[in-house]
Amino acid sequence: MSSIRFNRRTFLEFAGAGAAAAVLGGCSDGEGESSTGTRAIRWWHIANTDPMLSQWAAMASRFETAHPGVKFKITPLENEAFKTKLTTNIQAGDPPDIFHTWGGGVLFQQAEAGMVKDLTADVGGWKDTLIPTALDAYSSGGKTYASAVDTGMVGFWYNKELFARAGVNAPPATWADYLDAVRRLKAAGTTPIALAGKEKWPGHYYWAYLAMRVGGLDALRQAAADKNFSTPDFVAAGTRLAELVALQPFQTGFLAAGYSTADGQAATVGNGKAAMELMGQWAPVVQRDNSAGKKGLGDKLGFFAFPAVDGGKGQGTDVFGGGGGFAVGKDAPPEAIEFLKFIAQPENARIEAKTAGVLPVVAAAGDAVTDPNLKLVGKALAASTGFQLYLDQAYAPAVGQQVNDSVAELLAGKATPEKVAQAITTAAKQG
Repeated sequence: MSSIRFNRRTFLEFAGAGAAAAVLGGCSDGEGESSTGTRAIRWWHIANTDPMLSQWAAMASRFETAHPGVKFKITPLENEAFKTKLTTNIQAGDPPDIFHTWGGGVLFQQAEAGMVKDLTADVGGWKDTLIPTALDAYSSGGKTYASAVDTGMVGFWYNKELFARAGVNAPPATWADYLDAVRRLKAAGTTPIALAGKEKWPGHYYWAYLAMRVGGLDALRQAAADKNFSTPDFVAAGTRLAELVALQPFQTGFLAAGYSTADGQAATVGNGKAAMELMGQWAPVVQRDNSAGKKGLGDKLGFFAFPAVDGGKGQGTDVFGGGGGFAVGKDAPPEAIEFLKFIAQPENARIEAKTAGVLPVVAAAGDAVTDPNLKLVGKALAASTGFQLYLDQAYAPAVGQQVNDSVAELLAGKATPEKVAQAITTAAKQG
């Protein structure tokens, strides 16, 4: 089987007070039907704190009640720990029965290795209840390998008060305006941007968005097909990012900073020590839960889409991001697929939307979104003209990792735009 190397991109970290007693700790090396007739379902997910830690456990319990003989063995894991553990199990040919996925090239490599079930026919039973693009990240070659749970996009989350103090009275609409806003913030004594340089994946958002704005979505797709990221558009994207780096906009020590740590990217914004961050729809929750007193910015927090680039081929309404879903391991019992259908029911999707602060993919559950920040993201998604999955998930794992690594070098001032483009091209050709 092929070796699968996962990308270093953290997704949504839910907030909460601690582990739920209802979750069954650990996981079993065995699976399937036991001598007593009990069918064990190993479920690995990344909601390792409340509220969804408890909510997922409660949904599993309700499913067990309706399906006598089924018993869940739930393993909640922090994102990076999840990736490491999943890689080990898949390389050993032993995937969990149900496990979190971000889709894209990582999932499709798992499918090529025969580690996940083809869910095309099964998902057809509830596909029409989902928003139109819900399964795009999990489908390839006419086949679907996971069911979607939530969706979203990356954009700038900013401190309205700090912007106003610096004389930035409106969100920047163009890259030139954005650079000017950074200069104004610095002149006002404010750190413009918080960045988790240590984790690399947040930095790739900048290069990816600039590539979208400069070259357009078709350029990203064509580069993947041609295995060539060294065209002028990608070099230009790096050049635009280098313009930002030259302004030294990030917090002191950003290269060693994590994302959701006490002094990391989210906390820096949540505590009002930086004016903005480029992050997904989960940002307000993580800011709040890593800030002093777990208060966050409250109504001082705003959101705006990544600005357009003058002369670029991409549209300013094209968005970048992704969501989460669940894949089913190759040896999973039939009830594992039934469970995916169960959590896709509107009443269950509404629970996640209400308690976890995410955008549901079940169309009927949209009415459960009450958070004003999520409504802003939802509005931007509704008006979008195109969508690009995170590059470290959309592309083959080795290519996605190289994007993260090379952009991190550019942000650290150790690589030129040309070197970044060439390194990614080399990884694509070798893969």
